[in-house]
Amino acid sequence: MSNPLTPRQAALQARRFAALGDPTRLQVFSLIARSPLSVAEVAERLPVSRPAVSQHLKVLADAGLVQHDAVGTRHLYRPDTDGISSVRDFIDGLWDVGLARFKARAEALARAKAAPSAKEKP
Repeated sequence: MSNPLTPRQAALQARRFAALGDPTRLQVFSLIARSPLSVAEVAERLPVSRPAVSQHLKVLADAGLVQHDAVGTRHLYRPDTDGISSVRDFIDGLWDVGLARFKARAEALARAKAAPSAKEKP
């Protein structure tokens, strides 16, 4: 992550992580990530009422993680690829920083090990 997040970006990412931080909401998201589903279809698969599923999907949509398409009289919910990509890019950026630090430390240790010690010098 080369640049720090702006306050607006930080607020958006925080909203996305908070939305996924609820266990039931994470289950809802996991279901629709596999296949687009209606509110009724999600409610059939979880011990949650339709109104509760609707509320969870609204929170996910407000966080930019879910979109819906009207198919006849039903709305099918699916992941929002832009929102998911944003979360993934954020996590990848953190991972890149961690890997770069690990690499620098490993290289420093290798150099220290390869350098002759004071006892070995004639």
